[in-house]
Amino acid sequence: MSTLNNHYQTAVTHLSKGDFIAPLLLRIYLAPIFIMAGQSKLNNIENVGYWFASLNIPFPELMAWVAGFTELGGGVLLLLGLSVRIVTIPLMFTMLVAAVTAHWSFGWHVLPEAELTVPWEWRNDLIESALVRKQAAVSILNEHGNYNWLTEAGNFTVLKNGIEFAATYFIMLLALLFSGAGRYCSIDYWLTRCISK
Repeated sequence: MSTLNNHYQTAVTHLSKGDFIAPLLLRIYLAPIFIMAGQSKLNNIENVGYWFASLNIPFPELMAWVAGFTELGGGVLLLLGLSVRIVTIPLMFTMLVAAVTAHWSFGWHVLPEAELTVPWEWRNDLIESALVRKQAAVSILNEHGNYNWLTEAGNFTVLKNGIEFAATYFIMLLALLFSGAGRYCSIDYWLTRCISK
């Protein structure tokens, strides 16, 4: 048993040398998502303001600007690895607001795939009704369209639009809040090293 424990400890020691990889990959994954979402909001600010108003968000045009700049600026800072622990907080807040205002009424899943439904899905009724609509649409497309051509780039589906992505991004940001930007590949790491010398 002692030998097994020694092998395990050696493996853990070697793995810890790569502890910067996970935060780096989280940052690289999240940064373009937030940058593109922020740019999209800022480029269509009037429409986003109307949409926010329809969601009963107070001061909708101001909040559209705030959300756009938070996502764009936050995405850039994540990419650079600069002030990562700080920037995760407004980004997490943005994800919470998005989940509650725009996605909560649609349940958990973004797509209504019955085989992949998680136990905490609270809008199974929408999954069932979306699947009925999907079958109707497929039937119409088979009869009146070129269904094979239409689905060459991917399967046809109906967007359920639940909180799944907002919740996933929130959890990834939460991990970055606790881990920080990571060693070597972040400005935060090099600034901390310079300051501590």
